[in-house]
Order: sequence, then C-alpha cells, then structure tokens
Amino acid sequence: MQKWNDLADRVLNGDSISRSEAMEVVEADDDQLLPIMHAAFRVRSHHHGRRMRIHVLQNAKSGVCPEDCSFCSQSMEYEAEVNQYGMQQVEELVDNAKEAYDKGAVTYCIVTATRGPVPDEIDIICEATERIKDEYPMDICASLGLLEEGQAEQLAEAGVDRYNHNLETSSDYFEEIVSTHDWQDRVDTVKRAKNAGMEACCGGIVGMNEEKDDWVKLAFALRDIGVESVPINFLNPRPGTPMDEVDKLNPRECLKALAMFRLVHPEADVRVAGGREVVLGHMQPLSFYAANSFFTEGYLTTGGQGDSKDYTMIEQAGFEPVIVEEGPDRDLEGVDPAATDEDVTQTTCAAE
Repeated sequence: MQKWNDLADRVLNGDSISRSEAMEVVEADDDQLLPIMHAAFRVRSHHHGRRMRIHVLQNAKSGVCPEDCSFCSQSMEYEAEVNQYGMQQVEELVDNAKEAYDKGAVTYCIVTATRGPVPDEIDIICEATERIKDEYPMDICASLGLLEEGQAEQLAEAGVDRYNHNLETSSDYFEEIVSTHDWQDRVDTVKRAKNAGMEACCGGIVGMNEEKDDWVKLAFALRDIGVESVPINFLNPRPGTPMDEVDKLNPRECLKALAMFRLVHPEADVRVAGGREVVLGHMQPLSFYAANSFFTEGYLTTGGQGDSKDYTMIEQAGFEPVIVEEGPDRDLEGVDPAATDEDVTQTTCAAE
C-alpha cells in the first residue's frame, strides 16, 4: 500500500508519473486493487472533492456513419440493429436539452454519427447552442467527427464549450480497429478544437483486444495534447459489429485502468463512460474513487440503468451530484438539492 501512497504523494506534489509506473498500476495483482483505488482517490479528492458531475448524451444523428470503426454499431459497414435517422433539427435539440437539465446535467453532449459535419449541420449545432445557453446554465459539448478548417471556430463562437473526439486507443493499435481514417486525423481535430478556444474532451475505449501497454500509451498521448476531459469507455460488444464476440474485461482490470488515467491526468475531468453498467456491474461505485463524472440515462445506442438508480448509487457511495443552481426551476426527483455548484464549467462527451 505504501508504494501506491508514495505515487499519489508525488502526483499531489506536482510530479508526473512515468510510463513504467503507469504500467505497474494496470499490471498490479488484484489484491492491490483497493490500495490503488485509494491512491487514485487521494488525487481525485484533492482536485474535485467528492463531487460527481452528471452528463447527458443526445444522439443527434444516428446509424448512418460511413466510417468502419469496428467497435461501433452506428457504422453503415455493419449489420447492427440501431435506429437510423438524419440530423435532428434545432427545436429537437433544444427540447432535449431541457430534459437533460431536468435530470441534473451540468453538460449537454450533442453527438452525431458521421465522418464529419457538413455546413448545414454546423449551422444547426450553432443555432441550438445559442438558444440552449440563453435558457439553461449548462455547458455544451459537441461530438461531430473530424473537423475541417474554420468549423471549430464557428462552434466556439456560437458558445460550444468543449469538443469531443476520442482517440479510442494508442496510435500503434488504431489501425487494427479503423481503416477509413488515421489516428493522426483525430489528433488534428482535437488540436483544431483547442486552438479555436474550446476545451478538449478526448479519451478512449479499453477492452478491444488491445494490450495494457496501449492503455498507457493512450493516457500519455492525451497528456501530451493537454486534454481537459478524459472519458473512459469499456467495450460492451455490439451485435453485428466485428467485435461482437470480444470477451468483456473483468471489472478489476477496468478499475485499475481508471486509476491509471487519474494518476496520469490528476486535474482532468475523468469520466467513467460507456459500458460501466454492463462491465463494472456491482463494482460501479468504486469507479467514483478515480472518476469525477459520468453519463446518466444511457449512451448513444445502449441504455443505462436510469438516473434514479444513478443518483442513489452516488448518494450511497458518499459522493455528491453537482447541480447548477442558477437558471429555471429543475424537475428533479431523488437529487439532493444541498449538493450544488454555482460555478460549474467542467464537462464532456461520447460513448457507445
């Protein structure tokens, strides 16, 4: 236990852990799990206390993506059974933002299944963002695929706070899961978003038959870019995709991965994202000791366990949901009104 405490001490003193130390975390024996989570919690609590930020995803364009990401059921390359529809209109996005606000979300994440946005879609996102921010004190995160020159600036000017584009895995393993674009294409989009003034929400998926070394390489690549938000998804294999028979990771491996990402990104908004209900199961509350935010009410093509169970889980684990006080009345059930924050600006996106 002292080894992991020493590691946490160094991180809290402003030092960065090495790649070899990060590998030690993810390769540690299971009997080291609780000491590792305690070390991650010390770092998490120093920067975020016991607060949990709640995020809600809106799948604004579904099942019509031309890319061949082998984990994704929204690719037209595969025969997965998912809803297919084109870009939602402004009114739908605003109405769904109200629902997200009533669920206690501090961030509304607008996601489209696409290679990248066309000009009309950018216009819709920009108009919806301006209207939403006029009515609700939530941050807006957009996840629209690869951005071209000038598009990031349009989104930032309209008020989009954060752009999500996950690297998914290490540069070494990326070509094993995607062939229609390169890992560097994703990096370039994230950098465009940051250069335009938006924060970067960028993480990945663990459990795609990659090596644990790929987790570490991803964590350090994200650190090199300087991302503010790190969503970590756990592969929940989707029927009809090339990965539909991949064995799910055990929850202990996932928790050690989360702890490693926290120690590499001590100040970031580390999010436990897609697959948490299915892969972590009854061990979900332990993820809060590393992550300080999560999605409620499901993901892009899979459902969650429901926001009421999520809030109960937060409360029973001794954490506090962050609720923004300013703005119109919320229709909140099961949320502790004492757990509020008037200055919430940290947020995020995307999951299967």
